[in-house]
Amino acid sequence: MASRIEAFQAVLDRARNARGVALMGICNVTPDSFSDGGAHFSPEAARARVDELLAEGADVIDIGGESTRPRAEPVSPEEQIARVVDAVRYAASLGACVSIDTASPEVASVALEAGAAVVNDVSCLRDEDLARVVASAGAAFVLMHTRGTPDQMVGFSQYPAAAYGDIVQDICAEWEGAARRARSLGVQSRSLVMDPGLGFAKNAAQSLELLARLREIVAIAGVPVAVGASRKSFLTAVDPGASPTSRAGASIAAALHAAHEGAAILRVHDVRATRQALDLERRCAAISVQHGQLRARLAGETPREAGGHDRA
Repeated sequence: MASRIEAFQAVLDRARNARGVALMGICNVTPDSFSDGGAHFSPEAARARVDELLAEGADVIDIGGESTRPRAEPVSPEEQIARVVDAVRYAASLGACVSIDTASPEVASVALEAGAAVVNDVSCLRDEDLARVVASAGAAFVLMHTRGTPDQMVGFSQYPAAAYGDIVQDICAEWEGAARRARSLGVQSRSLVMDPGLGFAKNAAQSLELLARLREIVAIAGVPVAVGASRKSFLTAVDPGASPTSRAGASIAAALHAAHEGAAILRVHDVRATRQALDLERRCAAISVQHGQLRARLAGETPREAGGHDRA
């Protein structure tokens, strides 16, 4: 039987072979998430959301029971478990690759026992016991860069402009420090995924720069990179005042850019729309290559070889 890491890697490999990147669909079992709080809060609604994400083509289902919006109040492990465990069990029973979105070792432990294969930690390993849980379970580990906690964030995409020097170098160095701690606690290097944490302890300009320079991050990280730009406030740089659910166009553009720059995983709300964009672009590119090769062959042939006729 494949380990959790191996199962996750197999899903990642299949998705990247099919469309170049894996899609992680978001299932927020919360009353207060920034874009869909309350929409999937009941067990029935959470199950329906899992069904929807799988039908739309999600490769991984990311289930969370605690909002990470600015000023969000911490949610106890007990409450998180009560919110998410049914959805995790249900998704796993369908054969889905399940990620638990939590910084809590207790929540991660229960979710892994219920069938999750991945722990998605948005705290940059605030609690080292989380790494111990991941290591013990042989799970994959998405480690996201941030500073501080959500309740300390002053607002959406607000952060001091002078807080970073070279932002790519700084966030990669800080992430690597957390990754070293995780490895020292038993987490396997092959289980790690790096997330630059767009919108977390970054202002809008900083998040946009990280997205624009993603290829550098991929090269430095040395592990698969996950990008979560979907519906985030920094996207209003191209449409000031757009609400979270009105940012689909910018979200998809960000996803396409991230895929081009080497992202391995895209964490998205709108799975079908993102999948359509990726698949259509990939198909068009394949047709373009085929026709380019045909034109090149024809250009190198004589008129007779190309089906023409010699003239007297």
